[in-house]
Amino acid sequence: MSRVEEKWNELADIKEELAERDWFMGTSGNLAIKVSAHPLQFLVTASGKDKRKRTDEDFLLVDELGHPAGETHLKPSAETLLHSEIYRRTKAECSLHVHTIDNNVISEIYGDQEAVTFKGQELIKAFDKWEEDAVLEIPIIPNHAHIPTLAKCFSSHIHEDAGAVLIRNHGITVWGKTSFEAKKILEASEFLFRYQLKLLEYKPNQLFKVV
Repeated sequence: MSRVEEKWNELADIKEELAERDWFMGTSGNLAIKVSAHPLQFLVTASGKDKRKRTDEDFLLVDELGHPAGETHLKPSAETLLHSEIYRRTKAECSLHVHTIDNNVISEIYGDQEAVTFKGQELIKAFDKWEEDAVLEIPIIPNHAHIPTLAKCFSSHIHEDAGAVLIRNHGITVWGKTSFEAKKILEASEFLFRYQLKLLEYKPNQLFKVV
């Protein structure tokens, strides 16, 4: 099995698992996984595909600039440049972007603060934060329609080999050193968002008092 085939199957398995959670509504979301570092090439979801289905046209190989690495009729996902920024700046191997109701609502509630912060939550450990009073801050950036502008804003928050960034009223992008780590961070983020929304139902005064 070639490296491309190996990574294709790895990403397809993640797509299938996330699809079971209904995190790809209306063909939204996109996934990527690095195939090689020199030259930089990665697989990314093809635009406009039903991600609940597993087909031979789910992904395509692209280069550092997000351009197809070979002849294809497939179009890379609109947010391919976000994945490119991650791989250019870190040693991350996998990046995932999903639109959910929870992450959209959280991004709107805390958007003016430009971040949502969590403290004292067990699942913060998914971000490799193990100290007792650990604080997790997930940045929230504007939803620029111009993708190069969005990518530039997004890139200012890429500082480590694993992380997460919310795009206001759009979705969350996470990345990790392995596909397992990226998925773990995504799952933990969605748990924290749902937890915070539930908390606000019972303690509305906690809206701007996460820490």
